[in-house]
Amino acid sequence: MTTLGALIAEAVVHHYGRDEFLRRLAHPFWFQSFGAVMGMDWHSSGITTSVLGALKRGLKPLSGELGLHICGGRGAQSRKTPDELMMIGERTGLDGAGLGRTSRLVAKVDSAAVQDGFDLYLHGFIVADDGHWVIVQQGMNGDKRQARRYHWFSEGLESFVNSPHSAIEGRSQGEIVNLADRRAEKSRHDQLDLLATLGPDRIIREAAALASATEPPPAPVAQPLLPHLIMPAHHDVRESDVNMRRLHGNLAAAADRGPVDFEELLLVPGVGARTVKALALVAEVVHGAPCRFSDPARFSIAHGGKDRHPFPVPLKVYDETINVMKSAVLKGKLGREEELQALRRLDDQSRTMERYVTGPDLKEIVAGEFQQSSAFGGRSVFGWEQPPEDASVEARKRPRTNNR
Repeated sequence: MTTLGALIAEAVVHHYGRDEFLRRLAHPFWFQSFGAVMGMDWHSSGITTSVLGALKRGLKPLSGELGLHICGGRGAQSRKTPDELMMIGERTGLDGAGLGRTSRLVAKVDSAAVQDGFDLYLHGFIVADDGHWVIVQQGMNGDKRQARRYHWFSEGLESFVNSPHSAIEGRSQGEIVNLADRRAEKSRHDQLDLLATLGPDRIIREAAALASATEPPPAPVAQPLLPHLIMPAHHDVRESDVNMRRLHGNLAAAADRGPVDFEELLLVPGVGARTVKALALVAEVVHGAPCRFSDPARFSIAHGGKDRHPFPVPLKVYDETINVMKSAVLKGKLGREEELQALRRLDDQSRTMERYVTGPDLKEIVAGEFQQSSAFGGRSVFGWEQPPEDASVEARKRPRTNNR
């Protein structure tokens, strides 16, 4: 994941620039699809940790070349973010202290100003050499065993307390306290005024009196919704989770462009039809428009999932995908764009062919992957996949699990 994630990031920056890569990280649907195409459990909250961890490791050696720096992480690592930003500031000339203040303020907003039942445990800060940044942080509701992800982007940010999020990922929790909402401006002002004029003791008495009042609160004022990704509770990938028209377009494009571009042009040893299918989905992560990521589950069809859903990760295919991307990105840096353009044509062809192609249903696609899993080096957290003749025996031996 570290290698493939860094290569995809390089390809996006090469084609569209650093700011576009930051915009994509700030988009919850792309972020989820990015993690799924890298083989992480397609709907798991662990995608956040895995994506940020993979990028932090993979892009660190490239920070000077790409001008991108990844700070923070999970738990204790998140609290080191201001110190990491200070060190980056010393190397690049950025205002490390100011960025550290931003880090602390954003964490405080999502933990204190937004009181929604989720305790923050992960904070990732991605900053570019020009000072533009994205923050991705995540909280956990231990009682419901649900996570919520918060996306922030410096582009267009006017205030840290007036609807500052670029997106939020998570299920609605009903009524919450959200003093970072644009509609709460009067409330924030009045709270400061009350604190200055009444003092804390009288405020507590007044609050108790208000709590006992029977008059219903005024109806809330509607506001436009942010991009709001809600993932299902089930682990298996179902046809309802996937836009099959788009998936059929991906698969048809791989069959159509593969023999032309990836055997005659790329000439990368070992690249077969299965790898080109994975590349069709990787190419969309690099080139696709935001509207194309409404079904993140589709991108798990590229390399499966480590939890065996929708199928075990085919490590041979994964390695071939990395080899193709590595070759394409390296040659692109040298001005030889043929391989990167081949990937782009693959994505273009997917959009063209999805208008009219059809194909097998999802169960057939997944069953075919399981049938070939052993030959492709299939592996999950349960171990290596057995050849088909031994698979039924292994299934009877394996203890039942909910795969969580």
